[in-house]
Amino acid sequence: MKFQPGPWQNEVNVRDFIQRNYTPYDGDSAFLKAPTERTRALWGKVVALMDEERRRGGVYDIDASTISTITAHAPGYIDRDLEQIVGLQTDAPLKRAIMPFGGIRLVRTQLKAYGREMDPEVERVFNYRKTHNDGVFDAYTDEMKLARHAGIVTGLPDSYGRGRIIGDYRRVPLYGTAFLIKMKEAAKNEMVRDIMDSGLIRKREETSEQIRALHELEAMAAAYGFDVTRPARDVKEAIQWLYLAYLAAVKEQNGAAMSIGRISTFLDCYAEADLAAGTYDEEQIQEMVDHFIMKLRMVRFLRVPAYDEIFSGDPTWVTESLAGMAGDGRHMVTKTTYRFLHTLVNLGPAPEPNLTVLWSPRLPEPFKRFCTEVSIRTSSVQYENDTLMLPKFGDDYGIACCVSAMRIGKQLQFFGARVNLAKALLYAINGGMDVSFDNAQVGPELRILGERGPLVFEEVMINFNKVVAWLAKLYMDTLNTIHYMHDKYCYERLEMALHDDTIVRTMAGGIAGLSVLVDSLSAIKHAQVTAVRNEKGLATDFQIEGDFPKYGNDDDRVDQLAVEVVRNFYREFAKHHTYRKSKPTLSILTITSNVMYGSKTASTPDGRKAGEPFAPGANPMHGRDLQGAIASLRSVAKLQYDFAEDGISNTFSIIPESLGKTDAEKQENLMALLDGYFTDNGHHLNVNVLQRETLLDAMDHPEKYPQLTIRVSGYAVKFIRLTREQQLDVVNRTFHCQL
Repeated sequence: MKFQPGPWQNEVNVRDFIQRNYTPYDGDSAFLKAPTERTRALWGKVVALMDEERRRGGVYDIDASTISTITAHAPGYIDRDLEQIVGLQTDAPLKRAIMPFGGIRLVRTQLKAYGREMDPEVERVFNYRKTHNDGVFDAYTDEMKLARHAGIVTGLPDSYGRGRIIGDYRRVPLYGTAFLIKMKEAAKNEMVRDIMDSGLIRKREETSEQIRALHELEAMAAAYGFDVTRPARDVKEAIQWLYLAYLAAVKEQNGAAMSIGRISTFLDCYAEADLAAGTYDEEQIQEMVDHFIMKLRMVRFLRVPAYDEIFSGDPTWVTESLAGMAGDGRHMVTKTTYRFLHTLVNLGPAPEPNLTVLWSPRLPEPFKRFCTEVSIRTSSVQYENDTLMLPKFGDDYGIACCVSAMRIGKQLQFFGARVNLAKALLYAINGGMDVSFDNAQVGPELRILGERGPLVFEEVMINFNKVVAWLAKLYMDTLNTIHYMHDKYCYERLEMALHDDTIVRTMAGGIAGLSVLVDSLSAIKHAQVTAVRNEKGLATDFQIEGDFPKYGNDDDRVDQLAVEVVRNFYREFAKHHTYRKSKPTLSILTITSNVMYGSKTASTPDGRKAGEPFAPGANPMHGRDLQGAIASLRSVAKLQYDFAEDGISNTFSIIPESLGKTDAEKQENLMALLDGYFTDNGHHLNVNVLQRETLLDAMDHPEKYPQLTIRVSGYAVKFIRLTREQQLDVVNRTFHCQL
């Protein structure tokens, strides 16, 4: 294939290749093709397998005897005669593998949950080999363990793959592994200094592991009949090579988010070249894309049921970032951008891959209209503000997990779950004691507040800031421990082989319960809040006299409290030492753990009762954003991205009729809504366009809605795969009836 020459030919520089060779597409969707008969037949087989998976309790099959590695399993197929893009995680479709390097105890629990036992040979291996989880709990302090059990810090990746690392899988089709290995070997040879300190020794060892992983990728690809040592020669090989690279990553790691990067514009370079040469036609290329997306929808990891409390719906976050703008002012929409979104039509709605449009008001109007059409039809697309992210990350970044941006192949995130700020407020009121955890002294010892009357805002803030300072340091120390041990015992060899030798690392903390916290502070400040106490004299409930402004109604009296809380927590978090000199960042994101966090949190001063769910992410509390969709969005948009660079998740639901009477009117209004929100500096938006009644019917008749997809907090799920508690939470969220 002939491409425009440039520096990319002599160095690993995928961005340079893309910018010199991609073709911006300004047209509409008229060129797209329906699924081929081969696609219909293959997808029919996959759907049947997924239906059976659901009937079996959510897990189709498990290989309990084979430790998953890049080369551990023989090649697997759905139907070899039909598949245009091949490769499975194990030797059979939807069969899940065990990954004990993260934690052998967790694997035992996983297998027991599904009526299986671990193979004695696997057990024997880990009599001699330490795991990530073992290392973490060896190093945890008693304070860390207590905070973890109390739920003030939850969802820590201390027993599963951390994720949030996007291998630049495009490097394999562009260069072939032989070139990549040569570059890694050259880099290793330069890692020599007079003093061989621990950092340099570790870097040399890690590079050796990366080279070894690339050789294993070659062996795995060869078993399928492919030679990935050389560059791909057409679009079919480019897709196949890229998928094999990603497949190697998910064979080796079960990270909470295994994002695939920003691949559609890259692949379009090959597609356009083949279309021009007559090698393939549009129908054939769409078929390849459909089959590729089909494979991404089939990625599975073995999880424990407790994991579902935090990450409900069996997500893998195979996040693909689409569109956005180039640094030179061109948009990056291509025909393959359309083709990826079109899979939601050809194959039906689905959570994976997590299709994420990098939105800019400058994107071409036909594409923006197509996005809104697909959103209204499927509720399967999320949007992020390219205008905010482009100056910080350049034009070759991708979204890791849900809302977290990073430069592809040049940056990674040490992912770190989140802390419960609503519970932190209760610690501030109750002297650091946790009424949901046997009245234990979990936080710092402080004066109990409000014993003689209503809570005083200034006193609450003094104590709250002390709790935040304690929590931020404890949180950072815990994350440092986890990521030290993960690098030591569960290193992401293949993913890191597809990174530069020198990278930027971030320490990605997160907060939950934002809207509960700020509404509570608003109530204390603007109304009269009096504590109801237990036999220990601790506040277990609150009486509220008077009204107070609520977050989500474009009211600065409360919205600015949210801004201040986020800024102050970030500043406290960023004060502390970070593992591998990583840069502290913060997310306002809960995934679906807003339900679990609520279950572990007592009644709060905003009127929320003990055990009730929080709002997801940065969302206003359910039913409190009463001034319409635009007011709700404006409140969230006030949160400052500079202090929450790991992402600000907002999940937005609206009934179709509120957007307009005709399809064209609905699309136009949704486009205007997105343009307005992002112009106001909003960062992220999940878009659901549906009726609450549909969800209620799906709860009673799941068999009628096998592919009903809904955006939750930064990702999408099949609604019927949510737990009952998660379904009720989604149903009870605000469904806007007016703009």
